[in-house]
Order: sequence, then C-alpha cells, then structure tokens
Amino acid sequence: MADMSSIIPASVIRNLSDKLYEKRKNAALEIEGIVKQLAVAGEHEKISAVINLLTTEFTNSPQANHRKGGLIGLAAATVGLTKEAGIYLEQIVPPVINSFRDQDSRVRYYACEALYNIAKVVRGDFIVYFNKIFDALCKLSADSDGNVQSAAHLLDRLVKDIVTESDQFSIEEFIPLLRERMNVLNPYVRQFLVGWITVLDSVPDIDMLGFLPDFLDGLFNMLSDNSHEIRQQADSALSEFLQEIKSSPTVDYGRMAEILVQRARSLDAFTRLTAITWINEFVKLGGDQLVPYYADILGAILPCVSDKEEKIRAVARETNEELRAIRNDPPEGFDIGAILSIARRELTSEWEATRIESLHWISTLLARYRAEVLAYLDEIFGSLLSALSDPSDEVVLLVLEVHACIAKESHHFHDLISYLIQNFHNDHVLLEKRGALIVRRLCVLLDAVRVYKEFSKILGSEADLDFASTMVQALNLILLTSSELAELRFLLKQSLVNPSGKDLFISLYASWCHSPMATISLCLLAQAYQHASSVIQSLGEEDINVKFLVQLDKLIRLLETPIFAYIRLQRLLLGYAVYFIPFLLLLLQNC
Repeated sequence: MADMSSIIPASVIRNLSDKLYEKRKNAALEIEGIVKQLAVAGEHEKISAVINLLTTEFTNSPQANHRKGGLIGLAAATVGLTKEAGIYLEQIVPPVINSFRDQDSRVRYYACEALYNIAKVVRGDFIVYFNKIFDALCKLSADSDGNVQSAAHLLDRLVKDIVTESDQFSIEEFIPLLRERMNVLNPYVRQFLVGWITVLDSVPDIDMLGFLPDFLDGLFNMLSDNSHEIRQQADSALSEFLQEIKSSPTVDYGRMAEILVQRARSLDAFTRLTAITWINEFVKLGGDQLVPYYADILGAILPCVSDKEEKIRAVARETNEELRAIRNDPPEGFDIGAILSIARRELTSEWEATRIESLHWISTLLARYRAEVLAYLDEIFGSLLSALSDPSDEVVLLVLEVHACIAKESHHFHDLISYLIQNFHNDHVLLEKRGALIVRRLCVLLDAVRVYKEFSKILGSEADLDFASTMVQALNLILLTSSELAELRFLLKQSLVNPSGKDLFISLYASWCHSPMATISLCLLAQAYQHASSVIQSLGEEDINVKFLVQLDKLIRLLETPIFAYIRLQRLLLGYAVYFIPFLLLLLQNC
C-alpha cells in the first residue's frame, strides 16, 4: 500500500470503499484520471499495479462496499485506458464476472454496470470472454432482484450489438454452452436463450442453421412452456428455421429427425403439431438422408393419425402417404424389418385408424418387397393372426387381405385356416359375430373351393365333435346363403356330372358329416336326393334333439328361398319325384 500511495492518494483509496455512492463515484473518476495519465506516460507496470490493487484489495474484499468500489474502479480504469484497455482485459474482466455470483444484490448490480462500461470501451476485444459473460448473463436474467435483472438486460443488449458487428465471434465455441443451457426450465432464462438464438440467426456470417440439431430439442421443449410469450417466441424461432431449411441446399435432416420423432409423442398438442409439421416437410425434402430413419418416423406418424386434434391428424395422414410412396427398389439403408416391427407394434394400438394404417403399410411392403417381407414373417405372423379378432370390421377385412397375400404359399394358407379354426374354437362369440365376415372375405380374396376344402380337411380330424358340428353348421349356412359363394354352389350342383364338382362334394362331405343337417343340405345342393333320404332314414331318436330341430327349421325356411328354387322346379319333373317326394315326407315327419 505504501508504494501505491505514490500513485493513488490515500483519500481516493479510502473514498473508493465509502458507504456513500457519491464518494465512491468521485474516487472512481479520480482513478480514471490517474490511469489516463499513466497510459499517456506508458507506465504499464503502474497501470497493472492499480488494477491489481482494485482486484485484490477491493473486488475480493469481504466488505460489500469495498467490492462495490472495486467494480466501479475497474470500470473507471478501463475508461481511462481507452484504446489500450484491451491489453489489460485479462486482469480486468475475470474479477467483474466473478462478482456476478456475489451474495449481495447491489454488488451484482454494480458488476453489471461495470461490465457495461468496460464493454463500451473495448467492444470487439471483449469477444474473447463471450462464453463466460453469456453464462453469467444467463444466470442474471433470472436474478431474484429486479434491479439486477434490469441492469443485466442493458448489458445483454450491448453484448448483442458487439457480437453482431464482430468478426471474432466463434459460433463453434459457443454452441456447446448453448446446448447445455437449453434444458433450463426458468422462464426468464428461456426468454434470454431464445433472444440470443434469434439474434445470432439474423447475422449473415453466423451459420446457426448448421448447428440447429444442437439446440432444436430445447426450442421444442419451450413450446409447452406455461408462458404464452415464451411459447410464441420459440414458435417464431422454429418457423424461421423451417423456412431456412426449405431454401438451404445442405441440411442435417438425420439428427433433427431423431429429435422430431421424440417430440411428436409429446403430451402437449402444440408441440406434437409443430413436430409432425416439421416431419412432413422433412419427408418431402430429406430424400435419401431420411431413409435410415423411416422406421422411427413411421413410429411417430402412426399414433398421430389417430390424434384427438384434427390438425395433427390431417398432417399425419398427409405425411404417412408421402412416406408410403417409396421407390420400387429399396434404397440403401431402407430397413424393411424395422418398418415391419413398427407396423406390428401399432397393430395393438387402441386407435382404429392407427391399426388400419399399420395394415396398409404391411400390405404395401408385401406388394413391393414380398420376398424381403416373408423373411420376417415369423416375427409378424402371430400379430396378424391376433388382429383377426379385432373389434373393428374394417381392420378385420384389411388383415384378411394381408393374410390372403401371404397365403399364396400353401403352408401359410394352412396355418391361417388352422388358426382361424382354433380361434373360433376358443371364442364361440367370434364365430357367431365374425365367422361369416371372415369366411366370406377369404373366399373372395382366395379361391372359395380352396378355402372350403381346407376348412373341411382340418375339421375332419377335429377331436372336439361338438365344436366340429357347430363349425360345420356355420360354414354350411355361409355356403347356402352368401352371394360370394354362388360359384361354389353352382359347382356342387354339377357334382353328379362334373369331376370337379364331385371332388368338392367328397371333400366337404368328410367333415359335413359332423352335422346331419349340414350333410342333408350338402346333398340337396349336389342334388343327391336319394342319399339325402338315406341320411334322414339313418337318424335315430337320439339324433333328434333341440339343436337338430333348430337346424331343420332353418333348412325348411331355406327351401323357400331363391337358393333352392331349382329344387321346387325339379319336383315337378317325374324323374326327380322318385327321390324327392320320399325325402320331403321324411323331412316333414321329423318336423
């Protein structure tokens, strides 16, 4: 201190730590003048000594007034140095930044004021400390003291001006810090961060778009903030970046796609809408870059097609169609197995629209890449079979189309029919409510003769005779009444003269025998009246039960329908009366 007294008068040093602001201010003005004179004289060692005094004896002092005086003194010394201030920034700036963490709010306020005055003097030389200053301002933006916040905002605006006009700012060094801070939840900090992102993006020489993947997730996180202003600012920033993406020739779609997929599952509707809108644009713009992410994107889109928000559903449906328009030759990185896995997962979705789109995807892939899809069949076949029990008729019809496509191979066809029989066995309600729909649709999609022969073949060895009878009765009723099986009925009518009809009759007869009434119906279709009479005559009293009578009643009613019109005509012909009249009498007697 003795040496310093020759440079700075003791009264100035004393006043610099006075409790009165005016005395500290006047002392700082004196220091400014002293440093100015030393700078003119080139007394660099003495200037360093003054700065060191202000740091060690004042800014590091346990006394708050000393710390305040030290800060105002450092700012004054910087003003006195003017153009030479940059030489001493390593001594001046760190203690000021450290003071931002001071427990005393007035000290923090003076630290903001001091750094503001220092920044005005040094301008671009200030950039070397940008990350530390940014980090400090980030924390001060949420300061508990309103005056400190206001001072920090003034300093923040000045720093932004300096950065935008500087050619020394390093975006590469700044991004890791920005990425780290983007997860902060404090609304003041979030506003601070969005403000900086917007400012830096407006600078032509700073490529914020190239680093967008580093802070994109943070911006999306802000879309669900409780503050409307923050949501609006984040949305505005995202909209601007999306416009830039549309016009930029080089964009890292892949990294951002991963973020968007996660955000499309957000509980916040606005976040989901924004994410799915971005995904929509990416699918249109991304090209081959997005191929490795198709499965992940599909995993985000399929749930959204059932979203409770109409806007989200509309964008998701459009995106789904865009994504499904895949090139005929799978591009490199196109993972069919991963896409099938997503579609299989979504088959269990609680939402019908999602299940439907999942089936459309499986159907599309089967049509385009059949061999590749069949290689994964073991992984998806069980789920496809389970989907046959879906509560939605539309889903069942679609899954039957998929099964029909798979069933072109005989072993897959056998597995399908076997599963259906087993499912009907386990769930009689399914057989009652869905049996006709499933069987009729399979007969349309596949050859009806093939379908009925396979059913008959498997049921012929069914151990549960009660179920076999029930199943045969259901198949028989479908055969007699469904328009889709008209050709099958026509073939059976020719069984006495046509080898194919005969073969079909014999194939069905093997299992139709599980139900007397089904056997009789089959004989009627085949015009085997003599055999029908023989079947009736062979029935004992134990065969005439309630179930039989119910089935008999149905048959008698069917005899009056157009399906059996030919029988009513044939009984007028003498040649058929020999067998038909006894058959009819037997039928009426059993009624």
